[in-house]
Amino acid sequence: MARSRARGGRPRPVSPSAVPAAAPSLAAATSPRVWQSVGYRALAAATSLRGLFDFAAAAWPPQDPCLAWGATIGPDDRLVGGVVAERDGDTAMLYGPLIVDEDGSTTVSDRLDMAAQLVAAALEHARALGIRTAFARPQGVDRIWVRFGFIPLPESTLPAGLRGRPGAGLFAWRGGSALWTLRESG
Repeated sequence: MARSRARGGRPRPVSPSAVPAAAPSLAAATSPRVWQSVGYRALAAATSLRGLFDFAAAAWPPQDPCLAWGATIGPDDRLVGGVVAERDGDTAMLYGPLIVDEDGSTTVSDRLDMAAQLVAAALEHARALGIRTAFARPQGVDRIWVRFGFIPLPESTLPAGLRGRPGAGLFAWRGGSALWTLRESG
């Protein structure tokens, strides 16, 4: 990355926002959180989310997920949403976010906020696991993907280990910036 020269010939320092942030520790990335009375936590067993995905007829990864996050509400911590990811080297495919509102108690805005919180938690967890690139299907929540720096890409950009998954369209994330290339630096 070239640095431009300020007057006087001295190089300008790179602004902190231009330098990618270091990956969080796994303990920090998987710590439970609460946002507007909804609890979000990493799930040790992704199978607890399988019922929600089946209920919504949503795609489930063909191999064991490398990470799973759940959203819970109420005093009984009822599981109402989640996101899972499968891994292929330093890339991952996200499944979800999925929010199930059986009783109609949440608004569309609430469900979008819950989905955004799940994506944020999953991306932080993915970075802590050493995942550099995350792929996702649009699922009608394009504004969430764009908010987190995902960009639309053709199917041909998927690594071989993640090809053939159900769904149409593809978004990809690399560190939250839309300024990246698929070419690996030598």
